[in-house]
Amino acid sequence: MSVPTVHHLDCAPMNPVGGAPLVAHCLLVETGGGLVLVDTGLGSADVADPRRLGTFFRRTMRPELNQAHTAYHQIRVLGYDPRDVQDIVVTHLDLDHAGGLADFPQARVHVMADEYRAAMRRETRLDAGRYVTAQWNHGPRWTVHDTADANWHGFAASRVLRFPDILMVPMPGHTRGHCAVAVQEPDRWLLHAGDAYFFHGEMDLRRPRCPRAMSMHQRLVAENHRERLTQLERLRELRRADPRLIRIFSAHDAREFSQLSTERFGRVM
Repeated sequence: MSVPTVHHLDCAPMNPVGGAPLVAHCLLVETGGGLVLVDTGLGSADVADPRRLGTFFRRTMRPELNQAHTAYHQIRVLGYDPRDVQDIVVTHLDLDHAGGLADFPQARVHVMADEYRAAMRRETRLDAGRYVTAQWNHGPRWTVHDTADANWHGFAASRVLRFPDILMVPMPGHTRGHCAVAVQEPDRWLLHAGDAYFFHGEMDLRRPRCPRAMSMHQRLVAENHRERLTQLERLRELRRADPRLIRIFSAHDAREFSQLSTERFGRVM
């Protein structure tokens, strides 16, 4: 069975008002059949025209808008052809996760059905602010996952690829169709938990903690805060059961990104 080479990319460094720096942790997975992206961060068009991100996001999250941070640019720097990105798996379609979709128009975009419906309809005020339709005006090749066809460590999951295994693990709460993405490495699994949590201390098994401002932000932007907390507890249980087999990390924690970006195949370089 082939195993992937995984690169960790920060595709939208942010410096939120009153908080610690955040990242937009994306994965580039090299497989035998092409490249797979997990989330995209902000894209080329977002950098070229920041107005489309909205005043509130720009002023509160203060993203570093630079083409060098885009997934498209970083893939080229790594020596790959962006046209070889065959699949994009999104944890959800918030603007800081889906901004780069248009940079890879050839890719299949894998999304959970509840997330797709929420993003297309934008029925609530919260949804209208978090989903930027301009990011998919190019007409992506959507692949909508509405059934679970696999069991991943006790979680219902939807398989994206087999050999290497890449699965979508539904974890609603932050958004209706939010999911984590599991990627198999040679000696462990990576679990990109998206926005299930923002701060590494929330995964502490003895005394979970989160800075007050960040905790308040997560509560405000959650579609269902109580469900998000339920999913977070499930993640802690998973970490407690398989601490070596599964490496769990979130989309925005800078410390987790720093640790993983200095590793290769699960070992410090």
